Amino acid sequence: MRLLKLNILLLISVLFFTSCGKSYDEQKRLSTEERKRLHTEDSLALKIAVMPTLDCMPIYLLKEKQLYDSLKLDIRTRFFNAQMDCDTAIINGRVEGLVSDLVRTEGLRRRGVKLNYLSSTNAYWQLFTNRTARLKHLNQLGDKKIAMTRYSVTDYLTDRSMDTVKTKAMFYKVQINNVFIRLNMLLNNEIDALWLAEPQATVARIHNNVMLRDSRDFKINFGVLAFRTDLIKDKRRKTQLKEFTKAYNQACDSLNAKGLYHYSAILKKYFKIDEGTIKALPKLKYRHIAAPTFSDITKANNYIKSHE
Repeated sequence: MRLLKLNILLLISVLFFTSCGKSYDEQKRLSTEERKRLHTEDSLALKIAVMPTLDCMPIYLLKEKQLYDSLKLDIRTRFFNAQMDCDTAIINGRVEGLVSDLVRTEGLRRRGVKLNYLSSTNAYWQLFTNRTARLKHLNQLGDKKIAMTRYSVTDYLTDRSMDTVKTKAMFYKVQINNVFIRLNMLLNNEIDALWLAEPQATVARIHNNVMLRDSRDFKINFGVLAFRTDLIKDKRRKTQLKEFTKAYNQACDSLNAKGLYHYSAILKKYFKIDEGTIKALPKLKYRHIAAPTFSDITKANNYIKSHE
């Protein structure tokens, strides 16, 4: 009897572990299939590199509110805090498009990266000085450090701005790529001056830092939304871009009608700003898709060529 019970227990144990083994193999197989499915979906989606700056807001809005037909368009954002990381993503084919500036993208094109400009953006940049440094004029920046990103609009703006004045000593351009690190350096009194876009520029103003120069003073519009040229050769990708254009324009209309404050949750989530900063943001106008001007492209390209 005891032997019979022992055999029964042994049989149950074998069946139990056999069942568990099949379950594990089945789960592993399903997990592999799921990974393949997700990889396929991601490769087919329209992926765009974005920064925590307000020129990217229509794309953030598309992602969060899904203002498009999900059957026709799957938008996936790739978030970066530095322009060079956006560059790397598009060079390596991890994204189809990016939000950037014309100096950056013209530099990429000259390096052989084939890009088409879908649209300009409403981006602008402002030069702030550290509130404790008591610097109120550009000619006081001699022997001072200015944070910017090389081969970008902030590099261009630094040269254009400082060419208009004489300083008693040489100024120094310091490459700080991460926009949050750049802002924190200002707030922590670790840098003399720096260029910021919105909403970081509003944070600087709230903390009583002095603004010396605005990119709009130069009558340029260097913000740009670019996509890889090979997209227009693919019928499915062309359809995606067409749908994206419609959805982007809808997002601009919504932002213009309701204002940025209406989308406070998105601003807090992606831009790391508080309620006070959101209320202090300037009223921005978001334009429908429209290619950048030949004049702006030429200015950016000439600047890149002069620094090669």
